[in-house]
Amino acid sequence: MRFRANPDDMQYRRMIMEVESPEELGYSHIRNNLSESSIADRVLGEFTVDLSGLTLLYGEHRGDESLRELIAAQAESEAISAPDVLVTAGAAGALFIIATALLESNSHLVVVRPNYATNLETPRAIGCDISCIDLTFENGFRLDLSAVKRAITPATRLISVTTPHNPTGTLLSGSELMELDRIAEQHGCLLLVDETYRDLTHAHPYASAASISPRVIAVSSLSKAYGTPGLRLGWIICRNQTLLTHFLAAKEQIGICGSVVDEALGVAVLGERAGFLAKSRPQNLAKLKIVRDWIENEPMMEWIAPEGGVVCFPRMTRSAAVDVDTFYASLLATHGTYVGPGHWFEMPKTFMRIGFGWPGDQELRDGLAGISAALRE
Repeated sequence: MRFRANPDDMQYRRMIMEVESPEELGYSHIRNNLSESSIADRVLGEFTVDLSGLTLLYGEHRGDESLRELIAAQAESEAISAPDVLVTAGAAGALFIIATALLESNSHLVVVRPNYATNLETPRAIGCDISCIDLTFENGFRLDLSAVKRAITPATRLISVTTPHNPTGTLLSGSELMELDRIAEQHGCLLLVDETYRDLTHAHPYASAASISPRVIAVSSLSKAYGTPGLRLGWIICRNQTLLTHFLAAKEQIGICGSVVDEALGVAVLGERAGFLAKSRPQNLAKLKIVRDWIENEPMMEWIAPEGGVVCFPRMTRSAAVDVDTFYASLLATHGTYVGPGHWFEMPKTFMRIGFGWPGDQELRDGLAGISAALRE
C-alpha cells in the first residue's frame, strides 16, 4: 500500500512561532532581537565543570539523581523530594509527555489562551476536545476562575494554566492556584501548571505548584531563567507516583533516557542557582524599567505590566492607525528589529510579545525606538 501524504490529514503541524523564529529567519538578519523569551544565552566556559571522565552510557531513566535532588531543592518546598521529579527534554518534552499520556480523542482539556503553542498544538494533534479560557487585555489578562468551572465537562481530564504567564507576564496568586486545585478535586481531573518562568518572578521565587497536592503536575526547564536552552533539560514534578511512572513510560518510549552530557551540565547550572538568580534578577528588573519608561512615553502602545518573566505583551492603541503587515515588514527591513507578533499566540497582530531579558540594554533601547519609528511610517 502506498501512503499519500496529505497535509490536511496529518496530526502534526508546525507551530507558527517556530516557522517564524529567529533561528529559522537567521540571526544575521536581525540587529535588535526582541523576540526571545528568555534571558541572554550563556556559554559553556561560564561553568566550572570537567566532563573528561564522564562515561557516555545510558543514563538513569528518571534523570541523574544529583540533578533530580537539585530540581527538588529549587521547588522551595519540603513536600517535594527527588522521587517526585522526572527529567525531560526541555519543558516542551515534558508538555508532550503529559498531553500524550493523559489525553485521548474522547477526552476534554481546559486550557488558558494565549499560551505557549505546545500547550495547545499537542492536544490538537491528539484530537481531544478543547475549551480555551481566553485572557483579555480589558481584564488585565487575569484568569477568570468561574469561566474555568463553567468549561469543565464529565470528560475533562486536565486543566492547563501557566504562571508566570507567557506571553503576558501575569502571575497567578497562591490562592488562585489553591482554588484551581479545589476545582480539579471537585471534578476528578488534574491540574497542569507550566511554571517555566517561576525562577523569573520579580520577587523571590514561590514554591512550586506541585507542592499544593498530588493532583498538580508542574513543568519547568533550564531554558528561560538560566540562559541554557541548548541543554534541552526540563522536568515534571508530581507527587502522585502512579502518574509519574506513567510519564516515565512515555519518556522511555520516546527516548529511553536523557543525555548524560546535558544532565551533568544541568547539575553545574542548578548548583549555582541561588547566586546566579541573585545576580540576574536586578539585571532583568533594570531592563523591565527600560520597557516601562518607553511604554509611558509611547502614546501608540499600551500594556499590562508583567509581574514575572522577561516578556510582556503590549498592543497598539486604537488611535494608532497602522497597517500591521506594513508595520512588521518595516520594523525588520528598515529598523532591524524583531518581535513576536500577536498571531504567534492566536491573538491579533496589534499585540506583540517583547522579550526584554535576552538583548543587551542598548539593543533593547534601539529595538524599542525602532518600534516607535515603524508605528509612524
